Amino acid sequence: MPRGDKSAYTDKQKRQAEHIEEGYEKRGVAKEEAEARAWATVNKETGGGKKSGSGRGKAMDTSPSKKGGRAGGAAAAARTPEERSASAKKGAATRKRNAEKS
Repeated sequence: MPRGDKSAYTDKQKRQAEHIEEGYEKRGVAKEEAEARAWATVNKETGGGKKSGSGRGKAMDTSPSKKGGRAGGAAAAARTPEERSASAKKGAATRKRNAEKS
């Protein structure tokens, strides 16, 4: 089986990876990078593709999915309201500029 072949994964794992990938793309991550991150997350949570044999099942480790929203929260809370406002205005200007390009 060549590297990157997804035939060893269950349908549920494939759906999970697709959903995670969509979330990354919605946040502006490039398509290939989003796919790589999604499969890395699925592998971390489920231990990779399905494996045959009795007693091989493992509980899912959902910690990678739960980690998502925490990182940015502490940084935002540490900034002053003026800094957050300036950052928001800068982001809005960037989005407006990018929207005009496309």
